[in-house]
Amino acid sequence: MTTDDLKETAKAVLAAVWRGTVIAIWTARELIRTAWRIVRGPLIAALNIIAALIILFEEWGWRPLSNLIGRLAAFAPIAALERLLARLPPYAALVALALPASLLFPLKLLAIWLLANEHFFSATLLFVGAKIASTALIARIFILVKPALMQIGWFAAAYNRFVPWKDALYAQIRASWAWRYGRIVKARVQGEIRKGWASLRPRVAEVWRRWTGRELPFSGGPRNEADIS
Repeated sequence: MTTDDLKETAKAVLAAVWRGTVIAIWTARELIRTAWRIVRGPLIAALNIIAALIILFEEWGWRPLSNLIGRLAAFAPIAALERLLARLPPYAALVALALPASLLFPLKLLAIWLLANEHFFSATLLFVGAKIASTALIARIFILVKPALMQIGWFAAAYNRFVPWKDALYAQIRASWAWRYGRIVKARVQGEIRKGWASLRPRVAEVWRRWTGRELPFSGGPRNEADIS
Protein backbone atom coordinates (compact mmCIF):
# COMPACT_ATOMS: atom_id res chain seq x y z
CA MET A 1 0.00 0.00 0.00
CA THR A 2 1.43 3.33 -1.06
CA THR A 3 1.61 6.49 0.99
CA ASP A 4 -1.21 8.00 -1.04
CA ASP A 5 -3.39 5.00 -0.28
CA LEU A 6 -2.65 5.38 3.43
CA LYS A 7 -3.58 9.07 3.30
CA GLU A 8 -6.84 8.30 1.51
CA THR A 9 -7.68 5.58 4.03
CA ALA A 10 -6.93 7.88 6.95
CA LYS A 11 -9.07 10.61 5.41
CA ALA A 12 -11.92 8.16 4.90
CA VAL A 13 -11.65 6.94 8.51
CA LEU A 14 -11.55 10.48 9.87
CA ALA A 15 -14.51 11.46 7.74
CA ALA A 16 -16.46 8.44 8.98
CA VAL A 17 -15.56 9.26 12.58
CA TRP A 18 -16.61 12.88 12.06
CA ARG A 19 -19.93 11.85 10.51
CA GLY A 20 -20.52 9.39 13.32
CA THR A 21 -19.74 12.06 15.94
CA VAL A 22 -22.09 14.55 14.28
CA ILE A 23 -24.85 11.94 14.07
CA ALA A 24 -24.29 10.98 17.73
CA ILE A 25 -24.41 14.61 18.88
CA TRP A 26 -27.51 15.32 16.81
CA THR A 27 -29.21 12.15 18.11
CA ALA A 28 -28.32 13.00 21.72
CA ARG A 29 -29.62 16.54 21.24
CA GLU A 30 -32.91 15.31 19.82
CA LEU A 31 -33.23 12.74 22.62
CA ILE A 32 -32.62 15.45 25.22
CA ARG A 33 -35.15 17.74 23.54
CA THR A 34 -37.72 14.96 23.41
CA ALA A 35 -37.08 14.00 27.02
CA TRP A 36 -37.36 17.66 28.08
CA ARG A 37 -40.68 18.04 26.23
CA ILE A 38 -41.96 14.96 28.07
CA VAL A 39 -40.81 15.91 31.58
CA ARG A 40 -41.12 19.70 31.27
CA GLY A 41 -44.80 19.85 32.24
CA PRO A 42 -44.61 17.48 35.24
CA LEU A 43 -41.32 19.00 36.38
CA ILE A 44 -42.66 22.55 36.30
CA ALA A 45 -45.81 21.39 38.09
CA ALA A 46 -43.69 19.70 40.78
CA LEU A 47 -41.53 22.80 41.19
CA ASN A 48 -44.67 24.95 41.45
CA ILE A 49 -45.97 22.68 44.20
CA ILE A 50 -42.67 22.85 46.11
CA ALA A 51 -42.48 26.63 45.73
CA ALA A 52 -46.12 27.01 46.77
CA LEU A 53 -45.42 24.93 49.88
CA ILE A 54 -42.44 27.16 50.69
CA ILE A 55 -44.61 30.26 50.37
CA LEU A 56 -47.34 28.68 52.48
CA PHE A 57 -44.72 27.88 55.09
CA GLU A 58 -43.60 31.51 55.09
CA GLU A 59 -47.14 32.83 55.48
CA TRP A 60 -48.39 30.06 57.75
CA GLY A 61 -45.19 29.23 59.62
CA TRP A 62 -42.58 31.98 59.59
CA ARG A 63 -44.91 34.95 60.17
CA PRO A 64 -47.26 33.39 62.76
CA LEU A 65 -44.32 31.94 64.70
CA SER A 66 -42.60 35.32 64.64
CA ASN A 67 -45.82 36.98 65.85
CA LEU A 68 -46.17 34.39 68.61
CA ILE A 69 -42.66 35.08 69.89
CA GLY A 70 -43.42 38.82 69.59
CA ARG A 71 -46.37 38.43 71.95
CA LEU A 72 -44.02 37.09 74.60
CA ALA A 73 -42.62 40.63 74.79
CA ALA A 74 -45.55 41.35 77.11
CA PHE A 75 -43.22 39.89 79.76
CA ALA A 76 -40.59 42.38 80.93
CA PRO A 77 -37.49 40.09 80.62
CA ILE A 78 -38.40 39.20 77.03
CA ALA A 79 -39.02 42.87 76.20
CA ALA A 80 -35.61 43.80 77.64
CA LEU A 81 -33.93 41.07 75.59
CA GLU A 82 -35.67 42.29 72.43
CA ARG A 83 -34.50 45.85 73.07
CA LEU A 84 -30.95 44.53 73.48
CA LEU A 85 -31.17 42.62 70.19
CA ALA A 86 -32.57 45.66 68.38
CA ARG A 87 -29.52 47.72 69.46
CA LEU A 88 -26.84 45.22 68.40
CA PRO A 89 -24.17 46.35 65.91
CA PRO A 90 -24.30 44.76 62.43
CA TYR A 91 -22.03 41.74 62.81
CA ALA A 92 -23.20 41.01 66.34
CA ALA A 93 -26.72 40.98 64.89
CA LEU A 94 -25.55 38.44 62.30
CA VAL A 95 -24.19 36.21 65.07
CA ALA A 96 -27.46 36.58 67.01
CA LEU A 97 -29.39 35.47 63.93
CA ALA A 98 -27.32 32.28 63.72
CA LEU A 99 -27.58 31.46 67.44
CA PRO A 100 -31.00 29.68 67.50
CA ALA A 101 -29.99 27.14 64.87
CA SER A 102 -26.63 26.58 66.63
CA LEU A 103 -28.13 26.20 70.09
CA LEU A 104 -30.82 23.78 68.94
CA PHE A 105 -28.49 21.73 66.70
CA PRO A 106 -27.65 19.28 69.56
CA LEU A 107 -31.37 18.50 69.88
CA LYS A 108 -31.44 17.54 66.20
CA LEU A 109 -28.43 15.27 66.76
CA LEU A 110 -30.28 13.72 69.69
CA ALA A 111 -33.29 13.19 67.40
CA ILE A 112 -31.02 11.37 64.92
CA TRP A 113 -29.68 9.20 67.75
CA LEU A 114 -33.23 8.36 68.85
CA LEU A 115 -34.11 7.51 65.26
CA ALA A 116 -31.07 5.23 64.97
CA ASN A 117 -32.25 3.45 68.12
CA GLU A 118 -35.74 3.01 66.65
CA HIS A 119 -37.47 5.56 68.89
CA PHE A 120 -39.32 6.90 65.87
CA PHE A 121 -42.11 8.79 67.63
CA SER A 122 -39.81 10.51 70.14
CA ALA A 123 -37.32 11.36 67.40
CA THR A 124 -40.03 12.87 65.21
CA LEU A 125 -41.47 14.96 68.05
CA LEU A 126 -38.04 16.21 69.09
CA PHE A 127 -36.95 17.06 65.55
CA VAL A 128 -40.21 18.84 64.68
CA GLY A 129 -40.18 20.70 68.00
CA ALA A 130 -36.57 21.84 67.51
CA LYS A 131 -37.35 22.93 63.96
CA ILE A 132 -40.41 24.93 65.01
CA ALA A 133 -38.53 26.55 67.89
CA SER A 134 -35.54 27.52 65.74
CA THR A 135 -37.80 28.86 62.99
CA ALA A 136 -39.80 30.95 65.46
CA LEU A 137 -36.68 32.39 67.09
CA ILE A 138 -34.92 33.10 63.79
CA ALA A 139 -38.03 34.79 62.39
CA ARG A 140 -38.38 37.05 65.41
CA ILE A 141 -34.68 37.84 65.71
CA PHE A 142 -34.52 38.70 62.00
CA ILE A 143 -37.28 41.28 62.42
CA LEU A 144 -35.45 42.80 65.38
CA VAL A 145 -31.96 42.91 63.84
CA LYS A 146 -32.85 43.58 60.20
CA PRO A 147 -31.97 47.34 60.37
CA ALA A 148 -28.50 46.42 61.67
CA LEU A 149 -28.05 43.64 59.10
CA MET A 150 -28.90 46.02 56.27
CA GLN A 151 -25.84 48.06 57.24
CA ILE A 152 -23.64 45.16 56.08
CA GLY A 153 -22.90 45.81 52.41
CA TRP A 154 -22.88 42.24 51.12
CA PHE A 155 -25.95 41.28 53.16
CA ALA A 156 -27.92 44.30 51.91
CA ALA A 157 -26.89 43.58 48.30
CA ALA A 158 -27.91 39.93 48.59
CA TYR A 159 -31.19 40.81 50.32
CA ASN A 160 -32.08 43.48 47.75
CA ARG A 161 -31.44 41.01 44.94
CA PHE A 162 -33.28 38.16 46.59
CA VAL A 163 -36.48 40.03 47.48
CA PRO A 164 -37.42 41.21 43.91
CA TRP A 165 -36.63 37.73 42.55
CA LYS A 166 -38.73 36.16 45.30
CA ASP A 167 -41.61 38.56 44.67
CA ALA A 168 -41.60 37.82 40.92
CA LEU A 169 -41.52 34.08 41.62
CA TYR A 170 -44.32 34.37 44.17
CA ALA A 171 -46.46 36.31 41.67
CA GLN A 172 -46.18 33.41 39.22
CA ILE A 173 -46.85 30.81 41.86
CA ARG A 174 -49.89 32.60 43.26
CA ALA A 175 -51.49 32.16 39.83
CA SER A 176 -50.99 28.37 39.95
CA TRP A 177 -53.60 25.80 40.93
CA ALA A 178 -51.33 24.44 43.69
CA TRP A 179 -51.27 27.83 45.38
CA ARG A 180 -55.03 28.34 45.06
CA TYR A 181 -55.75 24.88 46.45
CA GLY A 182 -53.28 25.46 49.29
CA ARG A 183 -55.04 28.69 50.21
CA ILE A 184 -58.37 26.86 50.36
CA VAL A 185 -56.89 24.20 52.66
CA LYS A 186 -55.21 26.87 54.79
CA ALA A 187 -58.47 28.81 55.19
CA ARG A 188 -60.34 25.67 56.23
CA VAL A 189 -57.70 24.62 58.76
CA GLN A 190 -57.52 28.14 60.21
CA GLY A 191 -61.29 28.20 60.55
CA GLU A 192 -61.25 24.91 62.45
CA ILE A 193 -58.42 26.13 64.70
CA ARG A 194 -60.30 29.34 65.50
CA LYS A 195 -63.45 27.40 66.34
CA GLY A 196 -61.51 25.02 68.58
CA TRP A 197 -59.70 27.86 70.37
CA ALA A 198 -62.92 29.85 70.81
CA SER A 199 -64.49 26.92 72.65
CA LEU A 200 -61.34 26.10 74.64
CA ARG A 201 -60.21 29.62 75.54
CA PRO A 202 -62.63 30.30 78.45
CA ARG A 203 -61.46 27.17 80.28
CA VAL A 204 -57.79 27.92 79.60
CA ALA A 205 -58.29 31.53 80.77
CA GLU A 206 -59.94 30.34 83.97
CA VAL A 207 -57.10 27.89 84.77
CA TRP A 208 -54.52 30.58 83.98
CA ARG A 209 -56.33 33.08 86.23
CA ARG A 210 -56.35 30.59 89.11
CA TRP A 211 -52.66 29.78 88.80
CA THR A 212 -51.29 33.26 88.14
CA GLY A 213 -53.96 35.71 89.27
CA ARG A 214 -53.64 37.41 85.87
CA GLU A 215 -55.59 37.51 82.66
CA LEU A 216 -54.57 35.11 79.90
CA PRO A 217 -51.82 36.64 77.72
CA PHE A 218 -51.83 36.56 73.92
CA SER A 219 -55.38 37.86 73.80
CA GLY A 220 -54.50 40.87 71.72
CA GLY A 221 -52.78 41.24 68.38
CA PRO A 222 -49.04 40.99 67.93
CA ARG A 223 -46.92 43.93 68.87
CA ASN A 224 -45.88 46.37 66.18
CA GLU A 225 -42.14 46.29 65.55
CA ALA A 226 -42.13 50.09 65.59
CA ASP A 227 -42.80 49.87 69.33
CA ILE A 228 -39.38 48.36 69.93
CA SER A 229 -37.01 50.99 71.21
